[in-house]
Amino acid sequence: MYPCGSYVWGMRGRVGPRDTRVLEKGDIVKDRPRTSWLISIIAGATLALGVQTLGPSGAVAANGSTLDLALCAPDRNTFTLAIDNPYFPLLSGQWVLTGKEQGESLGLRITVLDSTETLYRGKNRVTTRVVEETEWLDANANGAIDPDEDLIESSLNYFAQTQSGTVCYFGEAVDIYENGVVVSHEGSWRADTRGNAPGIFMPAAPEVGMTFQQEIAPGIAEDTATILAIGTVTVPAGTFENAIKVRDFNPLDGSKGVKWYAPNVGLVVDGPLELMSH
Repeated sequence: MYPCGSYVWGMRGRVGPRDTRVLEKGDIVKDRPRTSWLISIIAGATLALGVQTLGPSGAVAANGSTLDLALCAPDRNTFTLAIDNPYFPLLSGQWVLTGKEQGESLGLRITVLDSTETLYRGKNRVTTRVVEETEWLDANANGAIDPDEDLIESSLNYFAQTQSGTVCYFGEAVDIYENGVVVSHEGSWRADTRGNAPGIFMPAAPEVGMTFQQEIAPGIAEDTATILAIGTVTVPAGTFENAIKVRDFNPLDGSKGVKWYAPNVGLVVDGPLELMSH
């Protein structure tokens, strides 16, 4: 949210799991040195400017468009905590995703908290919903953080929705763990820091071919996303129709990743991780 250290708001450059999804050449590029449910300029304009990319339903990503960052500008919009965008609803709840990467079982828990975070001052003041993301080594693959399992990363992510339904991403506070101890806050950023701005996390009406910058913190977080396809996806939590396939790109290290979002559910696939419960 994410969106480049975390499995959710960012990505580490991984392949989308299982043969029910179509993998794009180059989905695995490199791993980030850190791992941090919230996403610069897209490299390889082929995705956004007319190269046809087939998804599981055969949908074609052609005639792409890049969304205007003014869609999330604090001085041009009003914002609400009632985040009900069908592809990224954050009214309440918890999502748990599990999977394997490089032989290790991983878990990702995303929780909508009651707390809020306020950014900016004066007339541009924006109150955001705080969403907690926790990633851990889920040794027994049960989707729960057991006492003997190590945390990898925890983050608090800031979201708000505009009057038109666009979900905007205002930053994250990151804790990265080693041996149970916080060793870094790499990837932390706030939209109200000089030089930064809110990113577009999920458009109000997503369409195949759209490209949008999810994180705007130069040199820290610059993830960009492109909607590649609309199709049906099956994960442990069920089968979801009219899901959107999104390619993430991190221009800071060249890594890429694939996510799927289902209507009225939200994130259901994040690279090798699949939704277990919500």
